[in-house]
Amino acid sequence: MTDNSENNRPGPSEDRKTRLTVLVALAANLLIAVAKAVGGLFAGSPALLSEAAHSVADSLNEVFLLAALRRSRKPADRRHPFGYGKERFFWSLLAAVGIFVMGGCFSFFQGFEALTQGGGEESRTGYVAGLAVLGVALLAEGSSLARALHQVRAQPGEGIGADPALRTVVAEDGTAVIGVLLAAGGMVAHMATGDIVWEAAASLTIGLLLVYVAFSLGRSARDQLIGEAADPELHRGIRELLTSQPEIDYLAALHTMRLGLHSTLVAARVDLVPGIDSERLELVSERIKRAVRERWPEADQVFLDVVEAPRRVRDERPA
Repeated sequence: MTDNSENNRPGPSEDRKTRLTVLVALAANLLIAVAKAVGGLFAGSPALLSEAAHSVADSLNEVFLLAALRRSRKPADRRHPFGYGKERFFWSLLAAVGIFVMGGCFSFFQGFEALTQGGGEESRTGYVAGLAVLGVALLAEGSSLARALHQVRAQPGEGIGADPALRTVVAEDGTAVIGVLLAAGGMVAHMATGDIVWEAAASLTIGLLLVYVAFSLGRSARDQLIGEAADPELHRGIRELLTSQPEIDYLAALHTMRLGLHSTLVAARVDLVPGIDSERLELVSERIKRAVRERWPEADQVFLDVVEAPRRVRDERPA
């Protein structure tokens, strides 16, 4: 007894809001990446160059997220009967890899190069220009972060973990704001002391921060791609609904798995009360599945498998 209804994909208005948030972040990162790269080369600042690599990685990741938003809304077909909802999880995983490779690794390279090769203050004017670039970057990244957080607050009950695209933007922008502050601190300390070790330390710290964020985002995307169970509250509610049905005598097993942002698979093995003929069995099954879908629209793929209860359960039943 299966139900193969089309996935309940996120609505167009919700996707438009997320797409606008991603586009704002992309525009900010592209502009900032160029400014940071020019300022870093002009000032000879490893911390600023690390931040430029960070912004380039974020820009590429926003392209990945735009692809995720577009492809995840494709309707189900014969090759993908459950739809393309997990596209969001896949592209979010690629974004995490991009943060690690392009951002974290380059930051480590800049930090170690500064420590091994040394160097001093190239130009106070150049460093002032670099700090001005970081100030503009802080305003742009802060505005993008504020936009993403505003969208998070506008969807109560879901939180930051609901949409992997939105979660990635918040993580990137939050990390960018911290990174800008670290780079600015390193540059100011370098200017004051003439010792490049401060900027090297800032660059290495930015690298560690990016690696941590990449690992956290990648672990979440991995769990969702492998097959993550639905929210415990949803699982508990479905269990209570099934066990309350008069036709269900015993719930042998209940399994859930997220298929996308707003799509969840529900598979239950049930033992029905004796005396239900085959014609009524089909009607009962459809009614129960419809009740689950109406109460939880995200549970759009419902499967009921009628099995016989274990012998110990049958023996405990009243005659």
